[in-house]
Amino acid sequence: MSANVNIVSGTASVYLAEQIARFYGKELGKVSLNRFCDGEFQPAYEETIRGGDVFIVQSTFAPSDNLFELLLMIDAAKRASSKRIVAVIPYYGYARQDRKDKPRTSIGAKLVANLLTAAGVTRIVTMDLHADQIQGFFDVPVDHLYASAVFIPYLKSLNLPDLVMGSPDVGGTRRAAAYAKFLDTDFVINYKQRMKANVVEKMTLIGDVKGRDVVLVDDIVDTAGTLTKAAGLMIEEGAASVRAVCSHAILSGEAYDRIEKSKLTELIVTDSIPLKRKSEKIRVLSVAELFADVIGRVHNYESISSHFRFDKMI
Repeated sequence: MSANVNIVSGTASVYLAEQIARFYGKELGKVSLNRFCDGEFQPAYEETIRGGDVFIVQSTFAPSDNLFELLLMIDAAKRASSKRIVAVIPYYGYARQDRKDKPRTSIGAKLVANLLTAAGVTRIVTMDLHADQIQGFFDVPVDHLYASAVFIPYLKSLNLPDLVMGSPDVGGTRRAAAYAKFLDTDFVINYKQRMKANVVEKMTLIGDVKGRDVVLVDDIVDTAGTLTKAAGLMIEEGAASVRAVCSHAILSGEAYDRIEKSKLTELIVTDSIPLKRKSEKIRVLSVAELFADVIGRVHNYESISSHFRFDKMI
């Protein structure tokens, strides 16, 4: 591979960046992080990156230090005269704040886009944004990848006898419908009502799951309240089994306990966010090879359109 490619990582995503670099065929670049006694930190590149393409791998899940570290690394790369600075953000944090859903609230996803642009990023590579329109928050190119590239082959390998795709809420209908269309099966929807964030008050099933193997599709699993409640409802309605595929495993609060006690046979996630602890019900599929391939295509100015086609995801 070209010597003008530098793949580096923030501290939150080293585990994934090392795999990406290995698939690409390069060593992960050397970056140091100097921490001051008051908690302030300063990243520094330990090798020249002048005139090259720098790919900075960092998911921006909590705490916010992960986002700020990415911003500082972008700034450092700009000041070190890199030709192109590409932020590889497997999980784009604050994406759930993509609009004003009530008065006097922030639009965090747009603010983060502004910060990345101001820091000096020239391109974004990310995966399964919570809302597709976030791509339009940027004035630089955005390559929006899909975890279906790893989920679909796995689902096909299960050879489920009577598969039906499902959405845990109305907002995920389009995503579930896309899987159902490609896999030539039906899909069902859960309609949920919330009184406040992360608390589901009521859930209703739309569709027939009796005797069928249900796979719920979502982009984020946070507290796992909606997902586990949906799984329980599916079993009550006669489903033979319930699995879920979720791109980003935030898994906060009581999520692990809920999953362990739930009717879910399996929760399938990617490694965009590291698991806080292991669980027999959670299977992690790596997206390292996907991102390594896209990095090569971006560097060589090649098309990545095949990654947006379901028929290329098998």
